[in-house]
Amino acid sequence: MLNPLPGQKAPSLSKVHRIEVETDAGKLVIEVYPEAAPNAGQRFLELVKVGFFNDTPISRVVKVPQPFVAQFGVNPKMADWKEKNFNDDPSHFALERGTLCFAKAGPNTNSTQVFINLKENNPLADPSMNFTVFGKVVEGMETVDAFKSVGDPGMGLDQEQLWNNPDYLKSLPEKPTMIKSMKEVSS
Repeated sequence: MLNPLPGQKAPSLSKVHRIEVETDAGKLVIEVYPEAAPNAGQRFLELVKVGFFNDTPISRVVKVPQPFVAQFGVNPKMADWKEKNFNDDPSHFALERGTLCFAKAGPNTNSTQVFINLKENNPLADPSMNFTVFGKVVEGMETVDAFKSVGDPGMGLDQEQLWNNPDYLKSLPEKPTMIKSMKEVSS
């Protein structure tokens, strides 16, 4: 399960959704805890259900100068989701290695992009940023560790190109790790 942030009284977690993820680096299993972050949990499960993450790249993997995050969630075939922002949830749980949060560009700008923490990133839970944990990789962190870092070492692949240029991925000299499929297997 998830651990509360230091000094936080976190909600109890009684609901769990298991998501199987197949990538070209291997398989992993994510558990989503809707009570941890109701808005984020609901959106992630919606995106899984509609197949949003299938055949999409791990677009940002920051490993230097130290491990940070692995990010995914750009699908130009379903670009209408990009502008469907949802409100932030309060941040109650620690951003430990393997936990998942939505990426955003400011308050209430969460939409489709998600990152997996490659190390403890609790400073991101500060109210000024308010990144909120909604799930965790419970099997296959070795697969996450094998995700390729391509593009800019800090920013990854060009987001604008990913969303708007259907030939961008094909044009890259080094290909990113791809998510082949993501599906819910139990709730």
